[in-house]
Amino acid sequence: MSKPDLSLLDDVVAPRILDAMRTASRALSDRGIRHVVVGGLAVGANGYPRATKVVDFLVGDEAFERHAGGFVTMKPGVPIEINGVPIDLLSPADGEDHLSAALQAPPGSVIGVAPLIYMKLKARRQKDVADVVELIKSGVDLAACRGYMTANAPLLVATFETAVANAAAEE
Repeated sequence: MSKPDLSLLDDVVAPRILDAMRTASRALSDRGIRHVVVGGLAVGANGYPRATKVVDFLVGDEAFERHAGGFVTMKPGVPIEINGVPIDLLSPADGEDHLSAALQAPPGSVIGVAPLIYMKLKARRQKDVADVVELIKSGVDLAACRGYMTANAPLLVATFETAVANAAAEE
């Protein structure tokens, strides 16, 4: 699979979740906020469709207002829920220029598989590691993902290689 395909989510993800994703993306675009789809929806669009109840976006810093004392809030009009569907906003941390680069994609695009795998492994939750194993089994470009991890997250390369080995063992 060469690029993410949201149509893979049809008949897997509830229509209200997909509608919330589209509505939230329009709201973010209307406010000039860079954003890409991440999380479970991105996992599905990158080759392992699975159900989810949340819409996750990686957003640019312009989604937030910074106040004195380190206090950060979302800008007015930034969605956090649409028709009962939670909208989670994540932003690149300091030193994650590689994630910031993903925000150069057209608003509402799905993040590519290599940075998605990085985000999943960084989270260190069992379900995220399981998503990585399933993405690998779906036929992602291992060399490209390995190169991305080596260049941007050398401390996670061993975790990635373990996921590769686990995927191979399950096939």
